Amino acid sequence: MPNVLKQAFHNPFYRVGSLEILMFFAGWGIWWSFFQIWLTTKQGFTGAQVGTIYSFGSAVALVLMFVYGSLQDKLGLKKTLMIAMVGCQVLLAPFFTWIYVPMLQSNFYVGAMVGAVYLAVSYLAACPVFEAVTERMSRRYNFEYGQARAWGSFGYAISALAAGFLFTMNPYLVFWTGSAVSLLLLIVLLTVKPEDNPQNLEQFENKTASEQGAKTPTMKEIFSVFGILDVWKMIVFIILSWTFYTVFDQQMFPEFFTRFFATPEQGQQAYGVLNSIEVFLEFLMMALVPILMKKIGIRKSILLGCLIMICRIGGCGLASTPLGIGCIKLLHAPETAIFILAIFRYFTLHFDTRISATLYMVGFQIAAQVGQIVFSTPLGSLRDSIGYQSTFLTISGIVMVATVYAFFILKKDDKDVNGQALDA
Repeated sequence: MPNVLKQAFHNPFYRVGSLEILMFFAGWGIWWSFFQIWLTTKQGFTGAQVGTIYSFGSAVALVLMFVYGSLQDKLGLKKTLMIAMVGCQVLLAPFFTWIYVPMLQSNFYVGAMVGAVYLAVSYLAACPVFEAVTERMSRRYNFEYGQARAWGSFGYAISALAAGFLFTMNPYLVFWTGSAVSLLLLIVLLTVKPEDNPQNLEQFENKTASEQGAKTPTMKEIFSVFGILDVWKMIVFIILSWTFYTVFDQQMFPEFFTRFFATPEQGQQAYGVLNSIEVFLEFLMMALVPILMKKIGIRKSILLGCLIMICRIGGCGLASTPLGIGCIKLLHAPETAIFILAIFRYFTLHFDTRISATLYMVGFQIAAQVGQIVFSTPLGSLRDSIGYQSTFLTISGIVMVATVYAFFILKKDDKDVNGQALDA
């Protein structure tokens, strides 16, 4: 493993891609990991209201993700769109401090919608763009995407740990820290450009991937994803599975976990520590899952991710101590790594890699946003009426149905290979 990492770090494109995705997730995780706690404990919103805020954000992100995906497919590896999004992220703290909170207090629905636009433009729809660009860089410049994406999890883990202490000092510190990290990321995007060095291109560029990437897809080809039946099958699967990553992990679990402690402050610090451990394990799993996928294949990896999700969410509905719940929650690490890497690889295996950003947006991220729009508010209301743990068991049952569905609709790895083969 040390030799593998040493070889990877020798590649300047790997270093830059890893740094960019690390800083993006660090700037997002420092406040996003405590967003639900902030809404419920500091702003006093109910589960249904929190669900509405998440639903509004998902609705706006739903539209933006296709726009972002198609635009990034036209841009290829150009980072113009990323620079614009990070410019908006720099304004995080001023927006939350002086615009978002007053609007939520004066008119909840207007504030929720304005906030949804900002969150979608800056973060919710930006995340898959960073992932798609990094994945495309990995194919063009010969490095392992999972190893680069792992640094995003590492950045999120460090931020989540710091956020647990900053939040108890002053909740607004997490937003101002997020703005500061985004400013540093903006500087990196504007100044660090290894592709400007011809020697780097000569040494690290994958000529075959470069030629394929040079064939920019037409808008007709980009829009054609909506006419592919197999994409719609994947959309249904994602709606019934990955949707609950956000609904469970971000909309419900944080406050649920903190309730097991004597004071809110103790719970918030404990959640920050748990979240950082969890995401640090995710960092390790991002490097290991590519090995797993080579051993058992893409299809089996996705099914394994579903089974882990069932155990994780259902287990939290059955456990009764913070230690037990915390241990079960750590299953988040392999689950997330498997879903993010295996789903992306499924698309690049069975579909045209030139429209990989659009496919990832539509088939994975947009599908998840649709699911959040559908389920966030009803599940928030269900939580208000029957409690957290019964709601978790309900979610686990839905994911079980999705797993059975996936068993029948996911293609085998050697069938309809229209993209990059596994041994490529």
